[in-house]
Amino acid sequence: MTTHDFVAIGIGPFNLGLACLAEPIEELDGVFLDRSPEFDWHPGMMLEASTLQTPFLADLVTLADPTSPFSFLNYAKESGHLYAFYIRESFHPLRSEYNDYCRWAAAKLSNLRFGREVHTVEHDGDAYVVHTNAETYRARHLVLGTGTPPHVPDGASGLGVHSTDYLPARDELQATSGIAVVGGGQSAAEIFYDLLEAIDQHEYALTWITRSARFFPLEYTKLTLEMTSPEYMEYFHRLPPPVRDDLVASQAQLYKGIDASLIDDIFRLLYRKHRQGDPRTTLLTNTELTAARRDGDGLVLDLRHVEQGDAFELPTESLVLATGYRYEVPAFLAPVEDRIAWDEQGRFAVRRNFSIDRDGDGIFVQNAELHTHGFVAPDLGMAAYRNSCILRELLGGREPYAIERSIAFQEFGTPEHAG
Repeated sequence: MTTHDFVAIGIGPFNLGLACLAEPIEELDGVFLDRSPEFDWHPGMMLEASTLQTPFLADLVTLADPTSPFSFLNYAKESGHLYAFYIRESFHPLRSEYNDYCRWAAAKLSNLRFGREVHTVEHDGDAYVVHTNAETYRARHLVLGTGTPPHVPDGASGLGVHSTDYLPARDELQATSGIAVVGGGQSAAEIFYDLLEAIDQHEYALTWITRSARFFPLEYTKLTLEMTSPEYMEYFHRLPPPVRDDLVASQAQLYKGIDASLIDDIFRLLYRKHRQGDPRTTLLTNTELTAARRDGDGLVLDLRHVEQGDAFELPTESLVLATGYRYEVPAFLAPVEDRIAWDEQGRFAVRRNFSIDRDGDGIFVQNAELHTHGFVAPDLGMAAYRNSCILRELLGGREPYAIERSIAFQEFGTPEHAG
């Protein structure tokens, strides 16, 4: 059996970027596995006008290698719309456009294996052995990019549609008399706007519920963006775990907020709809979903106002849960869990170099380090940096792509020159 340098499990944007950056490195032999039949990124949220919240420079490769043939600009050139993208004068690609770009890049790679569902991972004393439904692979290193599955609140399981499945369910939702959207992030806002646009044709009641104190915009000022930097990641990683957990909980608007322009668009649309008559809309802040239950053909949502402490009910016929995603440790790691470093809460104890194994150089993670590296973990803009670091580890310290270490004007910790 061939022993690869590494096996990467999961082919989302992060591991796809790693595959693109690894492709020209002749001395590195890696293979990428995914259970899906092909690359398709959140197809249930490919709303026609939705854009990424990061600029096109945060593509699979550019921030590591601006000369890479796998860049977004090269995709736009090869697909014949580079000038149209330039004239459009927006840094933010359409979400469907980004998905097409990733599929274009995937089609150019020879190291991707789709239709491979990983069942178990073992260690034979010298290397990791990855068993799939089709083949078995052996490698000295693993890179885990299995993504974050949809999160459904307790008490709502089986009673609604998660935002990741919104588009296939839209027609059925719009045929009901009432739709409640739960969540305060970008996906919830996009779905609410989409349903509000069509409310006149279907005449359903539309409710938007968020636990947050307001509909928070994504914090996107320049000095805040400097926190998506190696310096802030270094600072965050060195903080005590309880401090890191408190910080993550307080920084939701830095990575879960709504585009300010979309908030404005929603208000303008609400204004137009109300000028035309009562569109039967309700927006609830400071309101959390505590439970949901069936009532005849509809649902009853048990809600609680966070600040006032009042409990109340909301009848609706259908429910959309734009409640985000949460990382889960893959079950296939059970045979090697003794080789992994864990923190006191049973989470990966992720080192600064993105490794989780006890030796610090065997298993690396993508977007499983929110609690150790901060809110930049799910950011597409930091993916090229993380992949550059992982490739350096896989190559024994050699940097195939120069890794920036200092990009911020500000200092996040106590200044070195302080007394």
